[in-house]
Amino acid sequence: MKKFGLIAAGVIAAVILMANLGHIIGLVISVAILYLVAKRFVKAKTVWKRILWGGLGLIVVVSAISNIPAVLGLAAAFVLYMVFRNWNKTEEPQKESDPFTNFEREWSKLK
Repeated sequence: MKKFGLIAAGVIAAVILMANLGHIIGLVISVAILYLVAKRFVKAKTVWKRILWGGLGLIVVVSAISNIPAVLGLAAAFVLYMVFRNWNKTEEPQKESDPFTNFEREWSKLK
């Protein structure tokens, strides 16, 4: 039953990731351009260059905001990663919490 849940979560996450792949690519490109524009803005010496780079930065910020559905795709990628990580994980048997059993086990170790 655990495997069925993992398969279902993995399929749903994969579909969501594929549906938002374009937004993820757009967000990555927008953030990269915004980084370059910010570097140029800081290096600008004249006021006109700062206005130019600031205006371009504002346009790129609006472009990045329009790709907000990429966050849903990134969350789906994380869920898919967790499904792959937990696929072959086996549950370890828990040690008994009975104090008398623990005492007997520790006492036998001392002898």
